[in-house]
Amino acid sequence: MTARLLQAGIALGSLTILGLDVAVAQLTDSSGKHIDAFMVEEGPVLDGVLDDDAWAFATIIEDLHQVAPDEFAPPSEKSLIYVVYTKDALYLAARFYDKEPERVSAQILRQGDWSIGEDSFTVMIDPFNQGRSGYIFDLTANGVRNQALYEGVTKENWAWRGIWHGETRLDDQGWIAEIEIPFKTLSFDLSNDTWGLNFARYIGRKSEHIGWVSANRSQNPAVSGQVGSMTGMEQGIGLDVVPSIRMGQSKDFETGATSDSTEPAVDIFYKLTSALTTALTFNTDFSGTGVDERQINLTRFGLFFPERRSFFLQDTDIFEFGRIGGRNYADRSTISQVEKESGRPFFSRRIGLSGTGETIDINVGGKLTGRAGQWDIGVLGIQQDEFQSLQSSDLFVARLSRNVLEESSVGIIMTAGDPDSNLDNSLAGIDFRYLNTRLPGGGVLEGGFWYQQSDTEGITDNDAAYGVSLRLPNSAGFRGGISFKELQENFYPALGFVNRVNVRDLTAEAGYTWYPANNGLRQVFSGVDYQRIETIQGELQSQVVTLRALEIDNHHGDHIELHYQLLEEFLDSPFEIWDGITIPVGSYSFDQYCVNGRTGEYRKLSAEAFYCGGDFYDGTLSGPGASLVWRPNPHFKIAAGYSPTRIELPGGSFTTRLVSVRADIAFTNTWYWENFAQYDNVSYGLGLNSILRWAPRAGREMVLVVNREFIDYTRDRTFTSVTGDVTFKFSYTLRF
Repeated sequence: MTARLLQAGIALGSLTILGLDVAVAQLTDSSGKHIDAFMVEEGPVLDGVLDDDAWAFATIIEDLHQVAPDEFAPPSEKSLIYVVYTKDALYLAARFYDKEPERVSAQILRQGDWSIGEDSFTVMIDPFNQGRSGYIFDLTANGVRNQALYEGVTKENWAWRGIWHGETRLDDQGWIAEIEIPFKTLSFDLSNDTWGLNFARYIGRKSEHIGWVSANRSQNPAVSGQVGSMTGMEQGIGLDVVPSIRMGQSKDFETGATSDSTEPAVDIFYKLTSALTTALTFNTDFSGTGVDERQINLTRFGLFFPERRSFFLQDTDIFEFGRIGGRNYADRSTISQVEKESGRPFFSRRIGLSGTGETIDINVGGKLTGRAGQWDIGVLGIQQDEFQSLQSSDLFVARLSRNVLEESSVGIIMTAGDPDSNLDNSLAGIDFRYLNTRLPGGGVLEGGFWYQQSDTEGITDNDAAYGVSLRLPNSAGFRGGISFKELQENFYPALGFVNRVNVRDLTAEAGYTWYPANNGLRQVFSGVDYQRIETIQGELQSQVVTLRALEIDNHHGDHIELHYQLLEEFLDSPFEIWDGITIPVGSYSFDQYCVNGRTGEYRKLSAEAFYCGGDFYDGTLSGPGASLVWRPNPHFKIAAGYSPTRIELPGGSFTTRLVSVRADIAFTNTWYWENFAQYDNVSYGLGLNSILRWAPRAGREMVLVVNREFIDYTRDRTFTSVTGDVTFKFSYTLRF
């Protein structure tokens, strides 16, 4: 690994700013760490006990340090990490000592659930050792697994699902974790015997982040150690076959029509090489995926819902383009996520779902994804069934990018087909993504340039889009960025996502994070976010300036923030925001303020409360809200949220309401019952989603799904059944 500019042994002490003792970054070298792994014939049995013979041959790591709050300081608790492998899988274990073992936070038992208050063990792997991509595997003290793909260096996709296994055990010294990551789950280069590797331990009650390698209080593929001697791995013949059977009944209560169905389906995954995977899906079914969380839209433009279906999430990072969209969970930017995503050339939720969210059958689909040398390759072909007035359509996406410079890449993308119309549509684009993780102090600089051209039947001219961006996504000290994009009037990425066209969008962000020394605060952030969207003709459409006056976290995970916003909107046509209530054409300037507070999630009862108020166009807005999560023990979780927003305008007044309730029962960490109810008074719909799920082992699953939808037609909370369905599905992954 190239030596970083983070110099060893330099401590710059602290200084006083606004009365706070602020710790200046203490630059201590944790890069360049390297271990060699030993291969054994037989792997350990995962049972939370480190008594297997394999662990006697493991490489042991104990030189961990704090990542946060005080980077490179000694951890408050001792940790030992073990690394060994067989020809089939990588095995990792951790012995986490705790001086107060009874206070280890282990409140979650349902697989896929998540809380930042849990004690956990995280493994980060970069099999290509390029510092550009990788995998994250997270195991909580109760054996709950979560996993993610790195989309680049600073963005993580936690919706990805990969097959791996983990077991834990709590004892009178703390807790033990054991992890098995099959090589069949990973893409890697057999000719490369050195992988990027990193570890993290999180202590929930202290909000203490402990790691092996870090820089700028961050860990990612570009900030990683290495594990060598990785040779002799096998992936069998590289074939995964996932047959499934779905039996269901649906009913339209308004017409009384009932339909029954029994449908087999199969997904097939085959590794052409250890780094290149083909996938085929027949009669695709997405039962058990879960429903989207409802959103209330008070803007003139569309909403964005993330992809949740596993077939499309496999190797999803290959298709990322131009650094458009994606989430950086660390920066908490106030720039609209919808506007960040606008301009994506490919967004898989356009496939198999209608514009109103109804499922459209996928007859067959194929995918080729992976890496070959310096190239990233992604090809996707889908045959979507006919739906209402839409004819059956063939949809195609191809993505090719090549590594250039030390950490950057250049690539192209092409799409063909329109899932929402019977017209021909295609798109071609080129992008350059710049990355430099070698700035002094472990800072990161990332940027990009992209250009796209769409081609829609019957439309000519003004159908291009382009953008440029530059960011410093640092966890400590200064962070900021600037980006610009233009989406022309006829730009239409039929397989992508665009929120509004004929616009130029300029965003800028700047802020500074302090880590106060010797007091109860963990971190303090202040900054400014700015976004201006105007038409290509130069007329203002929307502008927002957000003063992020104060954002504070303490060592228990409690958080409070205060924001002040200056907004401008120009309406060139009347905006009907509510039934019979219209905001007239005109230019509007108004301001709002928001305050938000939440408690640490390691507590059995955690809460969040917020309030936004102020002007709204030519009226006023008052938007309180609150949510509670109660976990009396690991088997039960009850969460409720309520958000009413009162709008008063010269043309009338109204109140939007969004209510959600979750009730989960985890009988064990392989058998659980999820229940989710949502209501909003925009659609006046009440939706119930209930999933009984049994997953005895990753890759094997049985689910029973019940959905019901009710509508309050009379607006007096008298709900009428509209639709309902019951689905049973069983799937089993066969690996060869």
